[in-house]
Amino acid sequence: MRRNAMQTARSASRALRSETSITLRQQTTPFVCASCRRAALQTPSPTSIASQRAFSSAATTRQQASAASSSPQPQREAVLPQTHYDFFPQTFPSGPPPSSAFSPDLKQLRKEFLQLQAKAHPDMAPAHQKRQAEALSSRINEAYKTLQDPLKRAQYLLSLQGIDVEDESAKLTENALLMEVMEAREAVDEVEHEEELVSIRAENHERIADSVKVLEETFASGELEQAAQEAIRLRYWMNIEESIHGWEKGKGGGMIHH
Repeated sequence: MRRNAMQTARSASRALRSETSITLRQQTTPFVCASCRRAALQTPSPTSIASQRAFSSAATTRQQASAASSSPQPQREAVLPQTHYDFFPQTFPSGPPPSSAFSPDLKQLRKEFLQLQAKAHPDMAPAHQKRQAEALSSRINEAYKTLQDPLKRAQYLLSLQGIDVEDESAKLTENALLMEVMEAREAVDEVEHEEELVSIRAENHERIADSVKVLEETFASGELEQAAQEAIRLRYWMNIEESIHGWEKGKGGGMIHH
């Protein structure tokens, strides 16, 4: 009886150790289904690898493009006009003479000037560009004042060719013309009543118109020497015009420059 009891106890102990060992193996080894085991054993195909690489490359490209777009781009410097004529391409589509006429459409010139000045006004510029805007606005004003006046326009065109007729030393040597200028000046000084200036002003306007006509012809043909002489002549007539505008009773004409 005792032997049988001991054998039964040993069998029960072995059975308990076996069950414990199985339980421990089940706890330490995670359960994997048959489908997952087959998928894990399969080798990745070249197509799937290529797809993964393509996706990775596309993602990298998008990231680089996004970074490039967000990074500040260098600003291009605005090209400033080289001559007064470049400011007004609508009035002077072909540029300065001889490509275009010496006398422009003054209404069109003023219209374009006002449009340009409205866009370039310093008040329209950001704070950090105020100084540049003021300089540009000043250049536009100078260009307009020069091109609207026939004498300043002629002097400017000649200066572009290296010919200076603004200097007071540039004078005419024609005695007949000098006599005509002196007589016109004396006529203004001798006026007693403002009504007498009407005929003198009309006569001087004719002189100015004749000079402008000569300038139109000489600049169109490229005769710069003759254009320079006529610009000096026009300067005399414009001085007479200033004298007429500056006339005061009992004092005669205003200051005149020769």
